[in-house]
Amino acid sequence: MSVGLTLTIIILIFVLVTVGKGIRLVPQGEEWIVERLGKYQCTLRPGLNFLIPYLDRVAYKLITKDIILDVQEQEVITRDNAVILTNAIAFIKVTDPVKAVYGVTDFSEAIRNLITTTLRAIVGEMELDEALSSRDKIKARLRESIADESIDWGLTVKSVEIQDIKPSPSMQRAMEMQAAAERERKAMVTRSEGAKQSAILEAEARLEAARRDANAQVTLAEASAESIRRVTAALGTEPGPMLYLLGEKYIASVQKLAASDNAKIVLLPADLQETLGGLLGKGARVVQ
Repeated sequence: MSVGLTLTIIILIFVLVTVGKGIRLVPQGEEWIVERLGKYQCTLRPGLNFLIPYLDRVAYKLITKDIILDVQEQEVITRDNAVILTNAIAFIKVTDPVKAVYGVTDFSEAIRNLITTTLRAIVGEMELDEALSSRDKIKARLRESIADESIDWGLTVKSVEIQDIKPSPSMQRAMEMQAAAERERKAMVTRSEGAKQSAILEAEARLEAARRDANAQVTLAEASAESIRRVTAALGTEPGPMLYLLGEKYIASVQKLAASDNAKIVLLPADLQETLGGLLGKGARVVQ
């Protein structure tokens, strides 16, 4: 009885194990690669699947949902020998599980290395300013460059995004120094332009002032000439009125000198007698 019971239990366990090996339940979002005696046999789709126990085995389990691959940061040298740091992120999808497992050893690592080398080549053809401002262009070229290789590996590259692209710390310091020098140059140019405009305006002001002074002197000279002509016409040939006018000028000038607070000495003209004679009349006599 004990031997028969033991044999029954062994057979029951063998049947359960066999059934367990022959039934596979594949979850949604995955596909499994089955090999029979070491050779590819079939691909199990999501749901209930049956295998031949002990002959078939599940060799690979692939995720058919979008896979996110993070490409680590790397240093890239641009065409003008500037060093920049850049990294990326790729969204891929397995469309052919057989090619994905048998076409390349590790498709995730292969895509990551392909993006790294392609990104280095694309940025290396650009100058620093172009590379820093052309994310969309780099992304489009990157996706186009890796599309053919990814198809051969049973993959579809849905999108490649440039996470960050920036100068290296040493380049950032150099760019800051360059920007500071450029700002200082612009400030010097602005100050020079201001000084130039100020000098031009000052010279124009002096020129205008000189022109107006000359016009004023000409006007005064013309007025004096006209005054002299009118006085000459009014006096005629008689010297008396002229001497009278001249005497008035002398007296007014002496009064101004005497009225000054700082006046210590009063200067009298040498021909004062003749002037007074002109004021008093031609026959008058001045007592000294």
